[in-house]
Amino acid sequence: MSIQWFPGHMALARDKAAETMARTDVVIEVVDARLPEASANPMIRELCEQRQRPRLRVLNKADLADPSVTQAWLAAMPARERFRAVALSCRTAADAAKVISLCQSLAPHRHDGTKPLRMMIMGIPNVGKSTLMNALLKRKVAKVGDEPAVTKSQQRLDLSPRMTLTDTPGLLWPKIEHDADGWMLAASHAVGINAVPEEAVARFLAALVKARYPAALTARYGFDPASLDGHAMLEAIARRRGCQLRGGGLDLERAALILLQDYRGGALGRISLETPATRSAMLAEERANGSGEAPASEPTPA
Repeated sequence: MSIQWFPGHMALARDKAAETMARTDVVIEVVDARLPEASANPMIRELCEQRQRPRLRVLNKADLADPSVTQAWLAAMPARERFRAVALSCRTAADAAKVISLCQSLAPHRHDGTKPLRMMIMGIPNVGKSTLMNALLKRKVAKVGDEPAVTKSQQRLDLSPRMTLTDTPGLLWPKIEHDADGWMLAASHAVGINAVPEEAVARFLAALVKARYPAALTARYGFDPASLDGHAMLEAIARRRGCQLRGGGLDLERAALILLQDYRGGALGRISLETPATRSAMLAEERANGSGEAPASEPTPA
């Protein structure tokens, strides 16, 4: 099953972003460090290449990601003429401050003081664009929320007399090519709850965490996941957390929400949903199957 979520306002945001990019020196592309490729909108790369604009990829929420995996991703994204990558937490002022110097290095022609450096923040929903903007401006000017599509329109502000910053709405692309990407985006809350039932997303997440970070499940919920599938793990969470329906049945919907919130907020630990190796394996499997889509409705983690 392919997960798609492309509200009407995103089409308008895409057209507006293309227009604004013509007046931009550097594009700051914010992605989720826990799924840096799955959360990278290919339209942003294409627009930057068409306009020949340098791009700084910010792997945000690095404090929630597996640090060794994040380093592997940075090593797999070597600096190029118009591209840099950095991992940080936009909630940390010192981390956010690094963004400005990196943008300046990508636009050396703006160092003469005659014209301001014009930066534009882009990315999919709920990766922390507004948090970064607030951190750079050192005041709250953009609404922040743990839900997709909080920002609905562009906002341009002066960072200093020599720098301007434009925040843009979260922008997905019309067709998510890889099924596994759709599930990871849903788990990280980049797509809305109407795209797929949260219980299904939680089953996928539980199976992935079991495959790569089984100790995290034991530490958080007190059960051994070795012999359990995604559904059984939700049942175990429901029992441990007292999630019951009237009549005595297990409330798996509530258990799913507990797991998703624990992952999204970091209570489950520092967990990365994809690595360079698992990404390569997924793409190789899809090529071998002769399709751009994974064969399973809930992909089995590599």
